[in-house]
Amino acid sequence: MSATPTILIADDRPECVQLVRDLLTKEGYRVVLAYDGQEALESIRRHVPDLVLLDVGMPLLNGYEVCQRLKADPLTADIPVLMLTAWGELSHRVRGLEVGAEDYLAKPFDCRELIVRIQTRLRIKQERDRLRTAQETILATFARYVPPHVIERLLADPNQVNLGGTQQMITVLFVDLRGYTALAETLPPEQLVGVLNGHLTVAAQAVLAYDGIISQYAGDLVMAIFNAPLPQPDHALRAARAAFRLREEMAWYHATLPPALCMNFGIGIASGEAVVGNIGAKELLHYTAIGDTVNLAQRLEELAGGGQILVTESTRQMLAGAAARVEHRGLTSIRGRSGPVAVYALLELAEEENP
Repeated sequence: MSATPTILIADDRPECVQLVRDLLTKEGYRVVLAYDGQEALESIRRHVPDLVLLDVGMPLLNGYEVCQRLKADPLTADIPVLMLTAWGELSHRVRGLEVGAEDYLAKPFDCRELIVRIQTRLRIKQERDRLRTAQETILATFARYVPPHVIERLLADPNQVNLGGTQQMITVLFVDLRGYTALAETLPPEQLVGVLNGHLTVAAQAVLAYDGIISQYAGDLVMAIFNAPLPQPDHALRAARAAFRLREEMAWYHATLPPALCMNFGIGIASGEAVVGNIGAKELLHYTAIGDTVNLAQRLEELAGGGQILVTESTRQMLAGAAARVEHRGLTSIRGRSGPVAVYALLELAEEENP
């Protein structure tokens, strides 16, 4: 809804139109006028007002017909309709509600009551518009990178999603495919893309199986986030299980390929504070995470050998209750960090109780 709401008044009696126009103009609304049903319908489609005050007894098209057509058009279906008419019988009020009108006020009406009813309907529309915008933003942000059941939960309550950026605890997983450059030198582009997409699909499906967010694809690299946008108390465990599933399913996928087309991979997992939200230029926002935790996960992925899963001390501690078996790789120098970092190779996890 615009900052100054637009209200269309449709009535075939000029004196009634003048009265309501003066009243609404005094209240600060922008007013559009129509004097018959056909003109009302055309003006509604042209101006797409925030609310329609609709008389029932008009020439060309009566108010019921206008309302019915208005509600049948996706462009105008959500515009609230308040019917104003001298026909006060119950059957007329019921008919108006049946064709989609949100409210009904009999003439002669009290001006204060009319204004309050208008304010109420505009407030409801504003909330619906806000909810719809939030849902559209969520779909645009997550539709391709989040499991469908998570999307459903987000759409059911968009208020739980903070897209503007917040600092919070997350677990970040990076997986990098090895051998892409060598394949790119020998394969035609169509075959190269097919092989790369096959490997990336295996990685993405493993992440999505544990409700992770695919934050980005960068060539042969995948970044995933756990514990955002919805809270996941076991986010480190989810990331670890996704890593093991990826390794298992990648082996199955490789069994279907010629050995020369199989790409190995390394995985890095880090848990800690990061800033999460829609980040980037205004024209190209992207839901992702930034911060030291993200950088550390990527550095571990770079250090990981083929098929290896490396995790940080914080991730190891979060996995303590999952009967995780790790191998301490010692204090390791990490590119971009002033001091060494304790690194662990994740070797085993307890089996899932309900896989």
